[in-house]
Amino acid sequence: MTSRYHRLDRFLSNRLQISRSNLRLLLAAGRVQVNGEVERDRQRRVGPFDVVVCDGEILQANRPRYLMLNKPASVVSATRDAHHPAVLDLLPAAQRQGLHLPGRLDFNSTGLLLLTNDGDWSRQLSEPENQVRKHYRVTVEQPLTDEYVAAFAEGMWFEYEGIMTRPAELKIRSTFEADVWLCEGRYHQIKRMFGRFDNNVLTLHRLAIGNLMLDETLKPGEWRELSALEVSSIFS
Repeated sequence: MTSRYHRLDRFLSNRLQISRSNLRLLLAAGRVQVNGEVERDRQRRVGPFDVVVCDGEILQANRPRYLMLNKPASVVSATRDAHHPAVLDLLPAAQRQGLHLPGRLDFNSTGLLLLTNDGDWSRQLSEPENQVRKHYRVTVEQPLTDEYVAAFAEGMWFEYEGIMTRPAELKIRSTFEADVWLCEGRYHQIKRMFGRFDNNVLTLHRLAIGNLMLDETLKPGEWRELSALEVSSIFS
């Protein structure tokens, strides 16, 4: 579900399939309620989570949903896939309706994924001005040095896209393991950045998005709803 807004008259016309003249009479008679209040303004903007009722019949009563999932390896970050298990396949069928992924992980990468039916929230996560940092733990094939730290901090030129990556933070944890923080998600970005050193990434695990940490009690493939505080504080 995307967070699209419609004028009330267009929303009602699509749902009820009635003429414009009958629609005006319907509104004038006070037969339409939005969020529990009688609404007569046909130009009122209706969002995806506004509750709309006409003559006692509920026309829309969606609730926003926000989930975190611990993605296992060998699962596609998609709502469906013809050849491999997709992330939504990890949820019961009754829980999948309207959900999409605001951000992805590679096929063999693991860790924190978000699912929602709130398109506005998704867009906020990806808007550059919000600077939502993502935290990854990476293991690599060759030893790490301070040269990596400097190169990540400077940013790297990606010839294919014709862009310079934003500065990223790399902290060496051990000879072959590092934490990486970045504010963007270019195609295979972390693997390509280590690839500049001819150093293959062996494992890539996302620990956090913004202030939201992956719940350590979630086993691979498990999920849970986010609290209202988690939903709002992810951008802080």
